[in-house]
Amino acid sequence: MGHSLFEITESAIIPAEVSDKVLRREAGAITLFIGTVREFTQGKKTLYLEYEAYPSMAVTQLKRIGQEVLERWPDTKVAVTHRIGRLEITDIAVVIAVSSPHRKAAYEANEYVIERIKQIVPIWKKETGEDGKAWIGDQLNQNAYPEGRPLLPDIPAEDER
Repeated sequence: MGHSLFEITESAIIPAEVSDKVLRREAGAITLFIGTVREFTQGKKTLYLEYEAYPSMAVTQLKRIGQEVLERWPDTKVAVTHRIGRLEITDIAVVIAVSSPHRKAAYEANEYVIERIKQIVPIWKKETGEDGKAWIGDQLNQNAYPEGRPLLPDIPAEDER
């Protein structure tokens, strides 16, 4: 795993490595969100998941979220690593670490990050169920893509300041 604050990886994620990226002397709190692959989604049993992404665009969007967090919670530092490829049940799909002088901002910012990832980061999950059927959907479980992953969304590549 690299040293970048925002990463897309095909390797297993080690939460402590993500946490270490935001550790700093002035921070009294670090919140760690660990998103794992669950067995049941909407009553359907999942055997495994495959995450797909446009990695360069995904990293750009993660950086954008990091910038949004800084605007709302100025003393925070954020690191996010999201895994792609085939993940088994209980595997770690995403780790979000936020450090802050005080815990409230760390909790709030961390929750904000996962919500924004689901909204704007181009990562899709293909779920294979026990019936052998797979479906690809967005991270909000709102849109299914029966033909495969969608076209590149119309998302501004750079921060629009």
